[in-house]
Amino acid sequence: MKKASISDAKRAATLKEQLNRHMHAYHVLDSPLVSDAQFDSLFRELQALEQAHPELNTIDSPTSRVGAPPLEGFKQVVHGVPMLSLGNAFSDDELHAWHKRISEKLEQAVEDTVSYAAEPKLDGLAVSLRYENGVFVEGATRGDGKTGEDITTNLRTLPMLPLVLTPPTDTTKKLPVSLQVRGEVFMEKKAFDSLNRAQEKADQKVFANPRNAAAGSLRLLDSSITASRQLSVYIYALGDVSANYDIPQTHSGVLAWLNSIGFPVCAETATCEGPEDCLKYYRKLQKRRERLPYEIDGVVFKVDDLVSQKELGFVSRAPRWAIAHKFPAEEATTSISDVEFQIGRTGALTPVARLEPVVVGGVTVSNATLHNMDEIERKDLKINDTVIVRRAGDVIPEVVRVELAARKDKSGPRRRKIRMPEKCPVCKSTVEQKDGEAVARCTGGTEKCAAQRKESIKHFASRRAMDIDGLGDKLVEQLFDEKHIEWVEDLYSLDVQAIASLPRMGEKSAANLLDALQLSKDTTLGRFIFALGIREVGETSAANLAEHFCDLDALGEASIEDLEAVDDVGPVVAQSLLEYFANARNRQTVNALVVAGIKWPAAAAKSETADSQELAGKTYVLTGTLSDMTRDEAKSRLTALGAKVSSSVSGKTTALVAGESAGSKLVKAEKLGVPVLDESGLRKLLGD
Repeated sequence: MKKASISDAKRAATLKEQLNRHMHAYHVLDSPLVSDAQFDSLFRELQALEQAHPELNTIDSPTSRVGAPPLEGFKQVVHGVPMLSLGNAFSDDELHAWHKRISEKLEQAVEDTVSYAAEPKLDGLAVSLRYENGVFVEGATRGDGKTGEDITTNLRTLPMLPLVLTPPTDTTKKLPVSLQVRGEVFMEKKAFDSLNRAQEKADQKVFANPRNAAAGSLRLLDSSITASRQLSVYIYALGDVSANYDIPQTHSGVLAWLNSIGFPVCAETATCEGPEDCLKYYRKLQKRRERLPYEIDGVVFKVDDLVSQKELGFVSRAPRWAIAHKFPAEEATTSISDVEFQIGRTGALTPVARLEPVVVGGVTVSNATLHNMDEIERKDLKINDTVIVRRAGDVIPEVVRVELAARKDKSGPRRRKIRMPEKCPVCKSTVEQKDGEAVARCTGGTEKCAAQRKESIKHFASRRAMDIDGLGDKLVEQLFDEKHIEWVEDLYSLDVQAIASLPRMGEKSAANLLDALQLSKDTTLGRFIFALGIREVGETSAANLAEHFCDLDALGEASIEDLEAVDDVGPVVAQSLLEYFANARNRQTVNALVVAGIKWPAAAAKSETADSQELAGKTYVLTGTLSDMTRDEAKSRLTALGAKVSSSVSGKTTALVAGESAGSKLVKAEKLGVPVLDESGLRKLLGD
């Protein structure tokens, strides 16, 4: 095939620039520069050039928006900056409580104004987008927050997504060499209705709601189908940017900058001063919700100042500086036909209402959690009652209340009281409820109760635990019910024949699962401890236990006093750990898993040098800007020497390390008489 001439190459470059500009004007600015016929003519001209000279078909070409040949599967993408979840507020009081926590962390009076960035909480799919020298090169799903799926080819089909960024209007500035942003892909209501009409006409599956349609469209292996689905995208955050690149110091400023270089940003974004202003924005958007062209399920508020965001930091998997204030969930009326009790991995009995099927928020609901007997009594629920059901947080169905007026109608089935069973429905062991606890539990434990064993295996395989790819809850149930596995350790004894014998499982799927099981053997001690499913031990506690003891045997032999010395481990957690490792069957499971080959990197023993002893038990606070290192680096080095680094100054603080532009913490330290170290004092403390 003949190589493109210089004039062809120049013409192709000109067409790409014009078409990308026209698409941005049409889809993002809603202000077309040319007619559809003119656009189509330019597009066809570029297509003809690229077909004649394939070397002209670059990754930033507008023709990539029509899709590419189907993929065999999605690659994995590790997020350089984790994509975190958000905490939720479901009431005005919860929003005020969040503002109070923010104020306390920033050490200012609650009544003082905090500026918040506000934006609609779009009901779509979160994505991470990476640009190199202004060109879109990679896009991925959120996944588990650390690793997502590479959906670059599908994302290129989105008309609103810039394939090439617009250089800053200030000619003294350039685009970042590397830029990563976060956005939400969604489907507008009109596009959703149009898609479902087409699906019905073609006798294909219709989608329950726009979010499901958007998520399903992005995960298609054939991007030409994705291109036909009319997906939209708004950018809502900066992920990462080239080192030393000068960006605005507020979240709202960052969004304005991103918009100026070509990214679509939701026009409903705003800034609010304090919680009352946030609530005004929330109520205003709630009233306009139905008139918006897209679905939203609440509002997201973020501390606007980026320096304050860093100071506030994170808790578990969510930033302290942001919260999603959810709208009240959609509700529907139905009736409770029966109540069953499900057994969890810790033996907890959860009453579940079996409902006459009803559509709530676009999803057919036939089951709803009743939480516990206290909730049942508080709501005065009975079998055969007419009830109001909602999807709490638009996700988990729950029974809100009884329609008391319906009880006057005596023509229907007799209403029956809901009673907690005295024996476990699965293993017939005694059910007990301790004083002060709302939950009743089966006393059989994993030795006697098959339901607890099954749920323990599900937990062990879950993404946050051992992350065994392809081993979901349904497959665990199949393997367990067919008696291919009985205990967690049996997973590592499975063979191809056993797995392939299950419905909808062939030899290839079986081989893939065995590969995933093999990969899961390389883990961390913290993940392994969490995966064991010890009652009361969450991810944070498990990580702290791993860091403290460094060794599984040491953890298993620890006393109550040893355990309570660990951060985030109180008497209840310590007692639960002690009981777990005192159980012979649990010990057998742990040993069998280690023998099966599960391993983790050996943790370095805690330093016992004079330096570490000198800082052990001491507490430091960091404030201001350090010139030689970041505050995170300083924190890491201090904690490595045995010190604790706190976010707030108190009378127990050993010293405040104050860099440039130190603010209220310095004032408070001086007021309390807490020693203050400058950077040279910090370097001396660290032994530099």
